[in-house]
Amino acid sequence: MLGAAVVVVLGLAAWMLWRPAPPAPRPAVPVQARARAGKPSAKAQVGPADAVRLDALKASRDDPGQAGRNPFRFQPKAAPPPKITPRPIETETSRPAPPPGPTPPPPPPPIPLKFTGLLTRADGTKWAVLSDGKSAPMYGRDGDIIDGKYLIVKIGTESIDMSYVDGRGRQVIRLSGS
Repeated sequence: MLGAAVVVVLGLAAWMLWRPAPPAPRPAVPVQARARAGKPSAKAQVGPADAVRLDALKASRDDPGQAGRNPFRFQPKAAPPPKITPRPIETETSRPAPPPGPTPPPPPPPIPLKFTGLLTRADGTKWAVLSDGKSAPMYGRDGDIIDGKYLIVKIGTESIDMSYVDGRGRQVIRLSGS
């Protein structure tokens, strides 16, 4: 271990002795001398007092206050629109609305039947097979009344149009197969 410590110390000493010397500092040219010359010289260096203007740091600044500046917006602040006082004009829209009338009756409930099948006779007559899920299947053609409440308006190949007997609540029921 002692040998390793000696090698490290000798290595540091050799590095310190043989490293290149740092370049000599050049004298700083004052800012006033450069200003008198007209053009800044390429060889002139800026001293620490020239790089940071200490007097500017000590000077007081105005309080920004409520300038309305938003640093996250890259557009100038929009001018407020000019205030226009509209003159009231008597039109149909400015008249008071009439009081609301009675509420219309609610729509009829949906028809609870399922279109489960289609039968076609040899003469081309289509019969719809309908089920309510509680009783035996019901059969009907175009214009027939089913279960005393529902009217078959039209039978298609994949759906059936039905309504209540009085014509309210027309509904399309798709062929469900179950």
